[in-house]
Amino acid sequence: MVTDHGMARFSRRGPERWLFRTVVVMLVAVLTTLGMACDNLSVDITTEDLPRDLIIMSHDSFNIGEDVIAEFEQEHDATVTILKSGDAGETLTKAILAKDAPTADLLYGIDNTFLGRALDEEIFIEYESPMLDNVPDEYRLDSSNHVMPVDYGFVALNYHIAWFDEQGVAPPTDLRSLTDPQYRVLTVVQNPATSSPGLAFLFATVAAFGEDGDYTWQDYWTDLHENEVLVTDGWTDAYYTAFSLYEGDRPIVVSYTTSPAAEVFFSEGALTEPPTANVLGDNSAFLQIEGIGILDGVRNEELAQQFVDYVMDRRFQEDFPTLMWVYPANEDAELPGVFEFAPIPDVPAELSPETIAENRERWIDEWTALMRS
Repeated sequence: MVTDHGMARFSRRGPERWLFRTVVVMLVAVLTTLGMACDNLSVDITTEDLPRDLIIMSHDSFNIGEDVIAEFEQEHDATVTILKSGDAGETLTKAILAKDAPTADLLYGIDNTFLGRALDEEIFIEYESPMLDNVPDEYRLDSSNHVMPVDYGFVALNYHIAWFDEQGVAPPTDLRSLTDPQYRVLTVVQNPATSSPGLAFLFATVAAFGEDGDYTWQDYWTDLHENEVLVTDGWTDAYYTAFSLYEGDRPIVVSYTTSPAAEVFFSEGALTEPPTANVLGDNSAFLQIEGIGILDGVRNEELAQQFVDYVMDRRFQEDFPTLMWVYPANEDAELPGVFEFAPIPDVPAELSPETIAENRERWIDEWTALMRS
């Protein structure tokens, strides 16, 4: 009985093993066929079916000629859509929140004040444009090549020339000048918690005075506070309401080194010299470098790379100076004549993106506490 029972079990295992082996062979064949089909599909998508449109996420200040974008579209058989997304900080935040399902292919306008955060969040893929060879070392934004430099500018103090002439007072020459009693109630700045130039000006003071030693940036702001500096929420209120050039009572304002040139440009010939000038003492103007990066999840990486190259080339670079009032990163690009009134500081204030990322919120909190005391 035991033998027969054992034989009975063995006789049933024979066809079971044959059937199992047959099923395995069939599965391998099916999977191999599917793999080959997927390989072919991948090749087809790569070579023929990638989308020919690009969505560029940018800050609200982005401005470029329609003809410039049209030339790229025509040359590359593509469609470009500009998705304005708020100020620089808001734009980055939206890109980070959407990084698992990106709403754009590239982000234009990431600068050195937010670069550290962007790199920490790993929202960009690497791309080193050949156009980088035309950018001076001091304006190369990201050594890891996740973001390519497009333009740069400087947040600086502007002063109203006529006001100082009429009062017989010498204009300030550097940041420390503003703490002198003769400049009491003369300066308007922006809140770094709500304003991009206000934040850059705070960074300038940190870079100039540091956090250690006999006189720190906190000491500087304490002195400014005692000298009755005026703080507004944004640049528009500071420049067009409080600044004496526009009938305010403050002849010193935080603005940009290109602002005097812009005054001449927008006067449409009424002015041949700017009514304002910059304070360009060492470490008085903060350097901001702005760039473009390809977002992880880009639908057509090759087309996105071509757009980055185009943005860094002369056609694009020579179009935006009098639209966005920044300097082109490409040293071969020609500046408009009015930029003779926008001199570049010899020694700008600078902080590394990593230092900014590590300390931004703490500096803002400390500044807020100082100004409320």
